[in-house]
Amino acid sequence: MLDLNDIAMFVQVVRSGSFAEAARRLGMPPNTVSRRIQQLEAHLGTRLLQRSTRKLTLTSAGHDFHERCAGAVDGLLEAGQELVTGSHEPSGLVRVAAPADFFDFFQMDWVSGFLAAHPRVRLDFVLSDGKADLIAEQIDVAFRGGALRDSGFVGRQILDPRSVGMVASPAYIAAHGSPRTLQDLVDHDCVISAQPGGYATWRLVGPQGEEEVQVSGRFSGNTAQALRRAAVAGLGIALLPPVMARLDVQAGVLVPVLAQYQPKGYGLNVLYPSRRQLPLAVSAFIDLVIEKLNASDAPEVHP
Repeated sequence: MLDLNDIAMFVQVVRSGSFAEAARRLGMPPNTVSRRIQQLEAHLGTRLLQRSTRKLTLTSAGHDFHERCAGAVDGLLEAGQELVTGSHEPSGLVRVAAPADFFDFFQMDWVSGFLAAHPRVRLDFVLSDGKADLIAEQIDVAFRGGALRDSGFVGRQILDPRSVGMVASPAYIAAHGSPRTLQDLVDHDCVISAQPGGYATWRLVGPQGEEEVQVSGRFSGNTAQALRRAAVAGLGIALLPPVMARLDVQAGVLVPVLAQYQPKGYGLNVLYPSRRQLPLAVSAFIDLVIEKLNASDAPEVHP
C-alpha cells in the first residue's frame, strides 16, 4: 500500500527543485528524503525523477504522477489547516506567471483589494513574455495569451479574443487617411515587430475568415508598449493587444482601423499544474482575474 507521506514528500521535492531544499522545508535530513523517494519509486515500479548533480527533472511517469497527486496533497493539507484555524479562509503563497505587460491592464488596486480581503494570502508575480515552466519555477497559476496548446497541464480560455486590434492616432488618420481594405495597409506606415527584411506579417480574422497581410514601416520595436507609444505619437498604424487598443480608444488617443478585422489568437487562458482541488488561494485569485476582466467596464486582455 502506498504511503501518503511519501507521496506528499514527492510533491514537496518537485516544488522545491531539490532534495536538499525539500529536506530543509520538511525539517529532515536530505538522505532521508532521497531514500523515501527511492522507496516510492520501487513501490510504483517506475522512476519518477531523473537525478543529476545540477538539478532534478521529472520523467514522463513522474510528470503524470505529480499532476494527479499534487492537488490531492494540497487538498489534504488545506483541510488540515482549516481544522486547525477553524476557517475556510484562503491562505498561503500563490506564485503567478503572467505576461510582462500584465499590470498595464490589470490594475494594482484590484490586487490591493484582494490582499486586503484575504490577509493570509501572499502573491508572487513572475512577469515575462516567455513561457514559464510551471513545475521548475513552482508556479501555481499562469495566464497566457494565444491558442492554448497541449502542455500536459490543465487549461481553459477565460477571455475571448474580441475587441479592437488595429489602431492609429487621429493625427495619423487626418494626415494619411484611413485604409479601406486590408491590402491598403501595404501603402501605409505601420509600427511593427519587424522580421528580417523589415516586414511583419499580420494575421487577422475578418468577414472572409482568416487573412494575412505583409506590412512595413519606419518604426519597429519588440514590445507592445513601444508599439503603442509609437502609434499614439502618430508614427503609423499598429496591431496592438486588444486590451491596450481598447483602453486607448476609450481615452480618444487612438481610433480603430479596419474595425471589421480582429487579431488572431489574442485571447487569455489560465493554466495550472493540477487537475484536482485547487488551493483556495489560487481559486480565489483566478476568480478575481475573471471577475475584473469580464466586467462591463473592464478591458479584454492579451498576455
